[in-house]
Amino acid sequence: MERVRIACPRYLNTAPLTEGLEKLDGVELTRTVPSRIGEMLASGQVDIGLCSVADAATMRTPPALLPVGAIGCDGPTLTVRLFSMVPLHEVRRVHADSDSRTSVVLCGLMVRALHAVNPVMVEFDARERVAVGADGCVREAEFPEAMLLIGDKVVSDCPPGGGYRHQLDLGEAWKRVTGLPFVYAVWMCRAAEAGSATVRTVAAVLDRQRRRNAMRLGWVADGRSAEHRWPTGLAREYLGSLLRYEVGPRERLAVDRFLSMSAEAGLLPRREAAWV
Repeated sequence: MERVRIACPRYLNTAPLTEGLEKLDGVELTRTVPSRIGEMLASGQVDIGLCSVADAATMRTPPALLPVGAIGCDGPTLTVRLFSMVPLHEVRRVHADSDSRTSVVLCGLMVRALHAVNPVMVEFDARERVAVGADGCVREAEFPEAMLLIGDKVVSDCPPGGGYRHQLDLGEAWKRVTGLPFVYAVWMCRAAEAGSATVRTVAAVLDRQRRRNAMRLGWVADGRSAEHRWPTGLAREYLGSLLRYEVGPRERLAVDRFLSMSAEAGLLPRREAAWV
């Protein structure tokens, strides 16, 4: 296989899709935060990316979605969670983890649907605990009144539980509102290259690797939990029970529903997902 550049999030939840890829000849794997991957794909820095679903509507170079693997759930997610010191119907501002656009949009949709409020989303660097205001100024926000956290930080850097008595798992909320699974990220390529031999070959490799890892999820969790600072037992439950990695008809329907609801709410531009 000729050299192909692949980008994926650097969280534990990607391991069932990416474990073993870096050992394959011709694969150059870059791990970064989800919010960067869409731009890396659009600008040609990578050939395929495990992109946030919101990127399907916002990428300046239209993407095509590859139904060979995704990060999703069919109920609770655990690692996409709203923490609040006040009851959720009183939330007016959410310091939103800037690592994922999809989770920020989902948070806005679910708080509106379940609690009839439309909070202001404040860009929040959850690792450094600083917020970026509307004026572009950076301010410290050690423990804001309400904050959205995603990924490993929910487990490895969880806020004090006593202060955040009100929480909302956004995967569970989406299931309650729509009855559908949720898809946070899916493999994507640039639409103009969707029919190329390289993309077809890499898509087959990604599908094969996902199927192989599905048969050894316990081993994957045991091998990756320590570097992400997860308890091994919780990592096994997370990868083996809470998350979903396949793309079927219900997952495609969920992506379509999310994009349409987000467009109707004015949270994303209106664009339909283009599946290969």
